[in-house]
Amino acid sequence: MNGRAGQPEDTLMGHLLELRSRLLKGVVAVLAVFVALMPFANRLYAELAAPLLSKLPAGGQLVAIEVASPFFTPVKLAFFAALVLSAPVLIYQAWAFVAPGLYQNEKRLAKPLLVAAVLLFYAGCAFAYFLVLPMVFGFLTAITPEGVAMMTDISRYLDFVLVIFLAFGLSFELPVAVVVLVVLGVVTPAQLREARGYVVVGVFILAAIITPPDVVSQLMLAIPMCLLYELGIIAGAVLKRRAAAA
Repeated sequence: MNGRAGQPEDTLMGHLLELRSRLLKGVVAVLAVFVALMPFANRLYAELAAPLLSKLPAGGQLVAIEVASPFFTPVKLAFFAALVLSAPVLIYQAWAFVAPGLYQNEKRLAKPLLVAAVLLFYAGCAFAYFLVLPMVFGFLTAITPEGVAMMTDISRYLDFVLVIFLAFGLSFELPVAVVVLVVLGVVTPAQLREARGYVVVGVFILAAIITPPDVVSQLMLAIPMCLLYELGIIAGAVLKRRAAAA
């Protein structure tokens, strides 16, 4: 590359080097947390399995169908836990990369939204673990036919729980999505209020799709999403008024 410093070629190369540096820092953070969690992988899985094991009859247990699943399943869980725990670092690296190109008012708005997004995702996962999973497994064990022993494979159990965590974690991001739409001018708070009925119907349909086939878990996803939708409308209206007054 023959361009002088400050030319577009050098600027592009600088951005690429910065991107590589940020990506490497993110990968190192994930790997560091993963290595730290590995000695506790089996204990992590035991904690994850507690909501199901507590609902099984006396002597009930999980089973390992695959030969290597007793090793790989806890490792997989440790990796996903490392991703979740490293989320603040990953988001910070992404923020540090794009922040220099943002206006000051965009930075002021983006920071609390990013923090809220992380906290809401964690809140969704905690809600799923402490409230939803015990309800779901209580229902599933209650409807197990007589004479059938419920012995779930550890790998399939992990996949099921991770899907539930992802569904609730992402669903709890609804206020952030609503605020972004309002701030960008895509919709107004008044339009969101008018669409409330359609949103409620859509939320219940979505809850019926991504949750197990019981009314309790569907309500436990749909009701918080409706409340979070209202919270997003309120927050969006407040930020819109502040932006107009500035």
